[in-house]
Amino acid sequence: MNDSFKKRGTSEEAKFKHDNEMQFKIDARRDKMLGLWAAEKLGLSGDEIQTFAKKVVVADLEEAGYEDVVRMVSQSFRDGGVDISDDEIRAEIQRLQSIATEDVQNDFPKALDGDHGRVGG
Repeated sequence: MNDSFKKRGTSEEAKFKHDNEMQFKIDARRDKMLGLWAAEKLGLSGDEIQTFAKKVVVADLEEAGYEDVVRMVSQSFRDGGVDISDDEIRAEIQRLQSIATEDVQNDFPKALDGDHGRVGG
């Protein structure tokens, strides 16, 4: 009986890890797309575009949620004279979230697809 609880715990830990990794990938993809969108609005070109997109991804590591990203992009817009509100940035984040979720789910196998073994029976 104790062994089945251990297997169940291992299975739950694996699912938790998988779910967290997937969410990280989704958020990073969303942030990169937001950075590319914002770079276009700022009129950046060449290497500046990718550099800015990377800065947006890194900005999201400061705190939970995406308000750190909103602040960073909003400040960049103010500095660049771009008239886009925080609410418009949040709306773009929401739009990109669903795109990123679909992209990542298509790119990475779901837990327990044919190439994954079931843990704990």
